[in-house]
Amino acid sequence: MTMRQDGFEIETLGPCTRPAPVQRSFYQRDDQGVVLDSVQPLDPQGRSCPVLLEQAGPRERIYFAPEQVNAAIVTCGGLCPGLNDVIRGLTMVLWYRYGVKSIRGIRYGYAGMIPGTPHEPVMLNPALVEDIHKDGGTILGSSRGPQDTGAMVDYLVANGINMLFTIGGDGTQRGALDLFREAQRRGIELSVVGIPKTIDNDLHYTDRTFGFTTAVAMSKDPIECAHNEAKGVFNGVGLVKLMGRHSGFVAAYAALASSDVNLVLVPEVPFTLDKLMDFLEDRFRRKTHAVIVVAEGAGQDLVPVEGWDKSGNKRLGDIGVFLRDTIKVRLQERGTQTSIKYIDPSYIIRSAPANAVDSTFCFMLAQNAVHAAMAGRTGMVISLLNSRYVHVPIAKATEARKLIDPHSALWESVLDNTGQPELT
Repeated sequence: MTMRQDGFEIETLGPCTRPAPVQRSFYQRDDQGVVLDSVQPLDPQGRSCPVLLEQAGPRERIYFAPEQVNAAIVTCGGLCPGLNDVIRGLTMVLWYRYGVKSIRGIRYGYAGMIPGTPHEPVMLNPALVEDIHKDGGTILGSSRGPQDTGAMVDYLVANGINMLFTIGGDGTQRGALDLFREAQRRGIELSVVGIPKTIDNDLHYTDRTFGFTTAVAMSKDPIECAHNEAKGVFNGVGLVKLMGRHSGFVAAYAALASSDVNLVLVPEVPFTLDKLMDFLEDRFRRKTHAVIVVAEGAGQDLVPVEGWDKSGNKRLGDIGVFLRDTIKVRLQERGTQTSIKYIDPSYIIRSAPANAVDSTFCFMLAQNAVHAAMAGRTGMVISLLNSRYVHVPIAKATEARKLIDPHSALWESVLDNTGQPELT
């Protein structure tokens, strides 16, 4: 079988000539890869050439001398369960596995990397981070909005930082890509390794992102409460808005996990108000109550909003409030009385600590990010793909957004679980 990478090659700062400081029985080989697409066409002539990604893990020989490493960690964007877990994991592995004692926590996102910032960095060590995984949020603080790439590189150079870990979503990693390219253009030795943070699970080339599992688990209680409220009145509607600007994975999996949901609305599948009212009237004739879960980015053609936020994302209309108000009016116009209870648990979920599954996942991402950086990898993110941790170039990870395919097994499962009809 021929192996190829097709743009998934990982940049390195140079050859790994130093032995790893802590000798262990397991090291990842460089001549092995992880198949990008686990489903391959049958080729009777045996000429299949799958694309392979570099497998993550510790290398027996590393690029950086630990005593010469000045590492920095930055968290950007909105809150997400697991941020503190990642900070803790990076610090612990750098300190104990590799003996790196200079670990700087950048305050308030990329804004903390602008020369003259009033936000002094935090020097991280195991004693400082040992319990932070028990709390939600990020001890480093966060911010949105682009900063001047050249100024940030100037800051890194002035502070002798040669290893940068960027924890954030699509915009954060695009910023990391700019930093990597600017450092490369200047001939500066800088390892840039990203740990993708998106509660929406919309990063390309990954099975899941941290925070997603916690978000799905925490969505069950609001859905159950909405179900109880809806059942408590005649023609009751329980409406729950969940995360998902462009991708409806949280809403879809939360509906599957609860099995109390009758209708799931996601950005990838359009709907009309007339069809929605038809569904509710039919539902009331059969059960006299309904539970709707809507992703925040669904139905944006119905609630257009102008402008962009500081991160360069198009502003969203509040589809939850719109549906709450519109459903009641539309049904009244049809002669159907209803009572709607609306629940938006988004910020409660975003600011919560990670659950056990996500917490474990966060440490593994952090651990593999450190291994990659110490081996001189750069311009990449750590990803879990086909149940293996891999290195993905930032340019690839940010070139497209992962979306629900309306013709996929996942969406078919949602339709089978809810019994909902097509609404277009």
